[in-house]
Amino acid sequence: MKKLFETSRINSLEMSNRFVRSATWEGLATEEGAATPALIAMMQELVQGELGLIISGHAYVQARGQASPWQLGVYKDELLEGLRAMTEAVHEAGGKIVLQLAHAGCDALSDLTGMEPLAVSCFEGLVDGPCHEASEEDIQGLVADFARAALRAREAGFDGVQIHSAHGYLLNQFLSPAYNRRTDAYGGAIANRVRVHQEICTAIREQLGPSYPLLMKINSRDFVENGLSLEDSVQAVKILAGSGLDGIEISGGTRDSKEKVPSRMGIDSKDKEAYFQEEARAFREAVDLPLMLVGGIRSFDVAQRLVTEGPADYISLCRPLIREPDLIKRWKNGDRSPSSCVSDNLCFVPARKGEGLSCLTLKREKKKA
Repeated sequence: MKKLFETSRINSLEMSNRFVRSATWEGLATEEGAATPALIAMMQELVQGELGLIISGHAYVQARGQASPWQLGVYKDELLEGLRAMTEAVHEAGGKIVLQLAHAGCDALSDLTGMEPLAVSCFEGLVDGPCHEASEEDIQGLVADFARAALRAREAGFDGVQIHSAHGYLLNQFLSPAYNRRTDAYGGAIANRVRVHQEICTAIREQLGPSYPLLMKINSRDFVENGLSLEDSVQAVKILAGSGLDGIEISGGTRDSKEKVPSRMGIDSKDKEAYFQEEARAFREAVDLPLMLVGGIRSFDVAQRLVTEGPADYISLCRPLIREPDLIKRWKNGDRSPSSCVSDNLCFVPARKGEGLSCLTLKREKKKA
């Protein structure tokens, strides 16, 4: 029986427990995407909370792929110094860290990049303003840049990489019929829509060999009209399992999902937790890969049930760790009360002001006290 506080491995990556910090935009990088002392300090605080694994905020692999201000980047060699300082700080504190590789696609901010957003398919209503539909040459450049970013990650000392194919970003856009209206080798059937993912996995394996951990975050469903379905997502992962992928993290939803996606707000009872668990069961039945499950998990006993009953091998947490970076240490030391996160989703308010990700509600509570 799998237990939460046991060691485990994904390829060459050994973890001290089954808790994972899911990738979260921290809003603490420089304007060019370099890691800062404040971002490194946040990683150190998470390590001190005794997490089994930290996944970094999404790091853009092309300058054109930047999704938000103060976002971590991995698109050029000049960023290696800060990335290396981050991994050294984590390792010195006894932790493990994976770099998430991302491209925002048509969600990229042209005001930041100075370029038209790169889209899988351009059509009316996709974005406000012009966009650039990816040519096959653009796609091959994208594959090469993901592989180069993975190589930088290893050079910087990261313990693995995670490819971001969720939440409406570029690789999710390739998988989703709502965004992908191509008629070439990258559009149509799911075997074509997952082709760029296969090419990226193959390119990374050619660069880094078979033992470097390669993970992917993927939407179980898009929760939009004509979006990626659970059936197609499972089929995509079955294909990718043969392309060198070591494990997946299951999520869901895009910027267009709105009320259709399970809410991150108001999670105040156990029945509202783990809102992608049924989707995880579908992946478990279809593929023999380690599964990380994210989505509203707040309670220790819910986390324990998920790993003992089988739909997940690892528990990924986001917002609870913003409020309580030491949550896992608290649970390990015997205080099994649920996360004190109130699920109000105000944690990104300071980040959007350039102050970095933090629990605004906790700040207000301390001020009143």
